[in-house]
Amino acid sequence: MNAVQLFLQGDAVTRSVALLLLAMSVGSWVVILWKSWLLHRASGDVVRCVAAFWQSATVDEALQKLKAFDREALVVPMVLATKIEAPGTLAAAGDKSQQLTRVLRDALHAALTKLQHGQVLLATVGSTAPFVGLLGTVWGIYHALTGIANAGQVTIDKISGPVGEALIMTAAGLAVAIPAVLAYNVLGRAIGRIEAELEGFARDLRELASSQSARPA
Repeated sequence: MNAVQLFLQGDAVTRSVALLLLAMSVGSWVVILWKSWLLHRASGDVVRCVAAFWQSATVDEALQKLKAFDREALVVPMVLATKIEAPGTLAAAGDKSQQLTRVLRDALHAALTKLQHGQVLLATVGSTAPFVGLLGTVWGIYHALTGIANAGQVTIDKISGPVGEALIMTAAGLAVAIPAVLAYNVLGRAIGRIEAELEGFARDLRELASSQSARPA
């Protein structure tokens, strides 16, 4: 008996568990493929943007160059944040160094939030899919025991279907969870590398903006 036959012959609980595992698998693989593509682009873009920025003569010239490289809009908002002024507001109050720290922190958090999109889904699927599969396993065993009780004796035809259903659900739960967990760890390391690059650039950018504002007009 294959998985399709088990699904067609199963009850509402069995079908619900199977459909939930399918939805979790599709969702996690969509996130895995999308995040792999995004982080691959972002990793190269950040390196090129940082190099282009420091090779530029002025900040305005650097911004023109960065717009061609920063396809995920991770670096340009950080540079623009150092040029935004809001006179007459609390944002403009206080020391210039404090203002730069605040705007760069906000821009950095926005970039990291964009990089972290989808990680919660992978973590959720990786941690819950085995238990969803376990629910199908328990339900299959329950069917097997019910079949034995109704038949009054142990027969292969009464228990083979429910036991096969239980084993398939167990395997399905693991098959959904393992790729999600592996992807979460691999993508998390890639995000960490990009995060380190952005944090380093933010510190250097703050020092540059602070020194420029301290120069006499």
